[in-house]
Amino acid sequence: MLNYYSYPNINSKEWVTFVHGAGGSSTIWYKQVRDFKKHFNVLILDLRGHGNSKPSLKDTFKAKYTFNSITADIVEVIEHLKISKSHFVGISLGTILIRNLAEKRPELVQSMIMGGAIIKMNFRSQVLMKVGNIFKSVVPYMLLYKLFAFIIMPNKNHKNSRLLFVNEAKKLYQKEFIRWFKLTSEINPLLRFFRAKDIKIPTLYVMGEEDHLFLPSIKNIVLKHTTSSLFVVANCGHVVNVEQPETFNKKTINFITSLK
Repeated sequence: MLNYYSYPNINSKEWVTFVHGAGGSSTIWYKQVRDFKKHFNVLILDLRGHGNSKPSLKDTFKAKYTFNSITADIVEVIEHLKISKSHFVGISLGTILIRNLAEKRPELVQSMIMGGAIIKMNFRSQVLMKVGNIFKSVVPYMLLYKLFAFIIMPNKNHKNSRLLFVNEAKKLYQKEFIRWFKLTSEINPLLRFFRAKDIKIPTLYVMGEEDHLFLPSIKNIVLKHTTSSLFVVANCGHVVNVEQPETFNKKTINFITSLK
């Protein structure tokens, strides 16, 4: 089972589950846990191969990871803790996993908060993926990861976010990075399906105004999906919860409490 940390709140029946992105770990939520656990029961977890969720022996023999298999890892923890329903907060690739979980097990999802959400790969990000696929087995993965981090978070005020993700990614193994990178082969049809389907679960997108790769497509999707809304964080890049934690926490906690 995935490594996880839970923070019960005896005064609340509501759960909030945090899902990090590729190359991160549960530690990227440290500025959220402090505020959220005052109001809710909180669950943070390390995705497969990340943080303290080290690859198991059975993972060694798996040829590839899929979005469904990684989503099933999250569901396993939820069911182990007997959580009947949760709000989910994700960042970057974590938002794809949450949206996939909502598709597979909608009864578990009370609402979705999508930080630095990915709903469409634009031309630049498509090129980035193709370059990564060509070189993923021959170039040390940290060089690729640093390049990706710089392209996604290029500004001076994104530096702390870049460093945080690069330092977390250093804990991955090269094989683990390659397995995760192979997920890109199934990302386009999955995102196309998500864009086409209005899932009717309350959804808040929290995007940095400088998230040049992904913000334009989120603006389009919010116009089409009836239960979705968008909050744009000023002077902020892709990793909104790290760059502007106070704004992120206030807006997202208010969103959850408004659903009662």
